[in-house]
Amino acid sequence: MCRWLAYSGTPIRLEDLLYRPRYSLIDQSQHSREGVETTNGDGVGVGWYPVDAAGEPALFRAVGPAWSDVNLRELAHATSSPLFLAHIRASTGTPVQQSNCHPFRFQNWLWVHNGSIREFARLKRDLVLAVDPELYPSMAGSTDSEVMFHLAITYGLRDRPVAAVERMAGLIESVAHRHGVPDPLQMTVGTTDGDRIWTFRYSSEGRSRSLYFSTDMTALRALHPELDTLRRLSEETRLIVSEPLGEMEGAWQPVPESSYGIIQQGDDELGRFAPAGP
Repeated sequence: MCRWLAYSGTPIRLEDLLYRPRYSLIDQSQHSREGVETTNGDGVGVGWYPVDAAGEPALFRAVGPAWSDVNLRELAHATSSPLFLAHIRASTGTPVQQSNCHPFRFQNWLWVHNGSIREFARLKRDLVLAVDPELYPSMAGSTDSEVMFHLAITYGLRDRPVAAVERMAGLIESVAHRHGVPDPLQMTVGTTDGDRIWTFRYSSEGRSRSLYFSTDMTALRALHPELDTLRRLSEETRLIVSEPLGEMEGAWQPVPESSYGIIQQGDDELGRFAPAGP
């Protein structure tokens, strides 16, 4: 499987989350505590929206392990962003190549995924045929994650993200049922249009991979008034992670099973996620 994080808030250097925390994403690439695999060394990527810039996000993806990528370290030290997604990959069977590394990008959208489609090779043809033909040329890799992304776009991700991902999940379960594949879908997903972040935690078997969100800044400052760094972050700052970046009491809350969340200006949202039939 994989590990990922999504950040929105006061612009910070990428290294502040990728490298500096005790259990940073780079540390998790070798020492994951809650993943299926301890090591996630089959690629790394980060997509970010530059400060004071509009349009497509920038993207860095590499096939080597995150812990030894000197280019990533240089980029993370020099780059600040108010919104970014980062991912470390553990392949579930598809090749280790750059086009299979996350995040995936389409126009102003980014997408990261941890999980898998069970027996994807058997289901892939039916799933790919459901992708909008106009989107097909933009699929460069061979992963189930990229197919899921393009199915979500096909079903209206750009207009109704939650409904689109519910239809995507429903299609996968329907196709799997026809092929006799039980409990086909395992996913935690992070996706963003550069303004809001949507996150999803769901599995067909009801035992989804780990996912957490940070406590709101007001509550976190009240819990830890001794931490000056928290004062520099805006009230809107939020973080979604596959597993906590540290052990600060009260900082992390688990995303409920079968749910979605929306990180946005003003009140965030948390709701029930249920696949929709095709």
